[in-house]
Amino acid sequence: MANDPIHQFQISKLIPLEVGGYDLSFTNASLFMVATVVVTSAFLYLTTSSRSLVPSRLQSVSEMSYEFVANMLRDAAGTAGMRFFPLVFSLFMFVLMANMLGMFPYFFTVTSQIIVTFALAVLVVGTVLVYGFYKHGFKFLKLFVPSGVPMAVLPMVVVIELISFLSRPISLSVRLFANMLAGHITLKVFAGFIVSLSSLGALGVAGAILPLIMTVAITGLEFLVSFLQAYVFAVLACMYLNDAVHPGH
Repeated sequence: MANDPIHQFQISKLIPLEVGGYDLSFTNASLFMVATVVVTSAFLYLTTSSRSLVPSRLQSVSEMSYEFVANMLRDAAGTAGMRFFPLVFSLFMFVLMANMLGMFPYFFTVTSQIIVTFALAVLVVGTVLVYGFYKHGFKFLKLFVPSGVPMAVLPMVVVIELISFLSRPISLSVRLFANMLAGHITLKVFAGFIVSLSSLGALGVAGAILPLIMTVAITGLEFLVSFLQAYVFAVLACMYLNDAVHPGH
């Protein structure tokens, strides 16, 4: 069980609850999603509640996070896209904090669950659809009809654009889920080699040095991947939201 790389992703019920035949139990995934929101909110509140002209280190981190996401959104969707800043900033901070919390031993990585990442992706694409039709009406459908396309191939292009749009929540969710899942499995496998080899005596301890080095290296890489995946998720969300603001582009 200790060396099972899949066991760390198992959903377990902490507070069993069933209502009307539906399982509404509070699980370890629920616990760490709540913990992610609480830790992120507490960090942002504590680092900005006593703001000063000369920021402290933690205040600087909060301000840099704000500017990082704001610049990302402006570059992708222009000034008009800033109305989506609360959504994009919340998504970025949630994914980033969830990824970072998952790096602690015995903690649960909620972004390794496809249902969680898919829900976040559907939220983004749903926002694009709702705002696009609200702001532009049926002109929003120009998103699926690129300008300058010959009429002979237009039906095929529309079908391709429609399939591409519908596949966005799948690609957006699978990218985050797969990277976090694969990284944590690899890390657990190499850590398991260390434990297994160390029980074989002096020769095994010597042989465990290489897996130990690999575990340390992969751990550092996973911290980098945790940030990069939060960035990729946020920047793709900005690009998709740009379609809601400028459907004809």
